[in-house]
Amino acid sequence: MATLPIRVFGDPVLRQPTLAVTEIDDALRQLAEDMLVTMYAAPGVGLAAPQIGVQRRFFVYDVGDGPGAVVNPRIVETSGEWTYLEGCLSVPDLHWEIIRPARVHLVGIGLDGEEIDVEADELLGRCFQHEVDHLDGMLLLERLGHKDRKDAMRILRGRALEDGR
Repeated sequence: MATLPIRVFGDPVLRQPTLAVTEIDDALRQLAEDMLVTMYAAPGVGLAAPQIGVQRRFFVYDVGDGPGAVVNPRIVETSGEWTYLEGCLSVPDLHWEIIRPARVHLVGIGLDGEEIDVEADELLGRCFQHEVDHLDGMLLLERLGHKDRKDAMRILRGRALEDGR
């Protein structure tokens, strides 16, 4: 198992919608294991394939109940509203209060090829929404209000200048 480099804000791969996974094989299962190692090392509670430069529709997660992976996930229903301090491994060390649905219904496929059908709320529901956003080419910055987004962009531009990008 290997720790993989996490792509950060400014990398164009993070803005591109992903392609569906067409085959669940040993290579995908190994990549998911490497992604979990990477996620735990970061540390985080979710990691989507584009965050490691893979343009396929799957993610791994662990919000404290053990690791999981979802292939070709779709959120088919949402309800309620929940504001929570949210961060992102691709936008390191920054967090914002973000409003999202409180509950989600997610469907997809597990690494065993079996269908997944989950009703989730609180942190697990938020994690699912955040990772599906990544698969759709969206960063949490796009969920910020005007002032927070403007402040975030100022910070991120400053970091890019410091890094020589």
